[in-house]
Amino acid sequence: MSTEPPLTPRRDFLGSFATGIGGVALAGLLSRDGLLAGARESHYAPRARRLIHVFLQGGLSHLDSWDHKPRLAKLHGKAMPEEGEKPDVFGKKIGAIHRPFWEFKQCGQSGLWGSALFPHLREHMDELAFIKSMTAPSGNHTPATYIANCGFNELAFPCMGSWISYGLGSENRDVPGFVVLGDPRGLPSGGPNLWGAGFLPGQHQGVRFQSSDNPINFLNSPRKISEATRRARYRMLEEMNRRHLAERGSDSDPLRARLASYELAARMQLAIPGVVELAEETEQTQALYGMEQDETKDFGRMCLLARRMVERGVRVVQLWSGATLAQPTWDSHGELAKDHWREAVRIDRPLAGLLTDLRQRGLLDETLVVFSTEFGRTPFTEIEGGKLGSGRDHSQDGFTNWFAGGGVKGGSEYGATDSLGFRTRENPVSVHDFHATILHLLGIDHTALTYLHNGFERRLTNVHGHVIDEILA
Repeated sequence: MSTEPPLTPRRDFLGSFATGIGGVALAGLLSRDGLLAGARESHYAPRARRLIHVFLQGGLSHLDSWDHKPRLAKLHGKAMPEEGEKPDVFGKKIGAIHRPFWEFKQCGQSGLWGSALFPHLREHMDELAFIKSMTAPSGNHTPATYIANCGFNELAFPCMGSWISYGLGSENRDVPGFVVLGDPRGLPSGGPNLWGAGFLPGQHQGVRFQSSDNPINFLNSPRKISEATRRARYRMLEEMNRRHLAERGSDSDPLRARLASYELAARMQLAIPGVVELAEETEQTQALYGMEQDETKDFGRMCLLARRMVERGVRVVQLWSGATLAQPTWDSHGELAKDHWREAVRIDRPLAGLLTDLRQRGLLDETLVVFSTEFGRTPFTEIEGGKLGSGRDHSQDGFTNWFAGGGVKGGSEYGATDSLGFRTRENPVSVHDFHATILHLLGIDHTALTYLHNGFERRLTNVHGHVIDEILA
């Protein structure tokens, strides 16, 4: 007969343990198993070591930002010419053609065109590599956003950040491999699944930071729980998990993912306060990100946090612009000039500041910055009867994303839409091609980054995707 004292069932214990991680004792107790993975080997030498991904949900108008189409001004107020197939768009309302809402000019030594919607970013044209022939398989926000981030429209599939964390691990055991900085106004359409790990081990999901003084919910224990109580709980948890792993554990056991998450949470209690302490930054640096102005301070804080995170070894930082579609953001069906300008003012100066700061600190060459959206917008306005309206509908057949930094050819562009910017006409690029290129720049062969799930070797790019070599430096 065993003389060991009876143990509390794991489910009951974990329920009481969930009142908080608290302290750093857990890291020491669990580190003996090495459950929190560090950096892993890439498939080949990476051009960039880390990724900052800026996603604009709602559908940025490429025609009013990066894709200069002089013909729009010539046909302003006129009906769409009968060229090719009849437009089939989300709202089913086809109004008159509208010229760009902002003036374009050629910028930098490259002479690439950029509009006054992004006056600060367009001064960085020589650092940007544009994909002007993006296509999306859906013209509906939620599925298009899932596909743009996960490669699939199913909720159970991991997002790109989780795949990268799974493939490369973290450069620093004390911080997450994948951090999400959400729009403080609310969640995007699709919710937290957009940065979920799906069927990958849970420690690879995005850790969402908030813009408040308490960036991560439940990271610290309630003050009423004493240090002695916390340590006693940790010791009991460690013993229960040790027995469970010895009896039934395996490399794929979800318990290992949970333990890794516990260990990371304990380590973060020491590391995170130093990451989010922006008072360490000079006034000049904070001004570079626009943190002294009400319109730019929220996104400026996000961009500055992103720089501090990649400095400390976070592999992927994703920034979201555009909250729930219940409020006007980039989804400008009615008042594009007002909606787009409000959103652009929030992000333009902070993003330009981020590029400048990364370059000045010698980080831009090893950091890949990606700017993307789920689809573009139509050359015609969204109003019945061919009239001239003030908004544009969704356009999935041709839009623009861009890269900057590690391994890309600044001042370049790839692909093209037709003369009205409605459909891709040269070198169409799918979401899978886009993802394959990002993985390649990080040293990952997109065909070799796989995970066995339900009998299938799954990957981010499914069975598709090719690297866009033309934009590589």
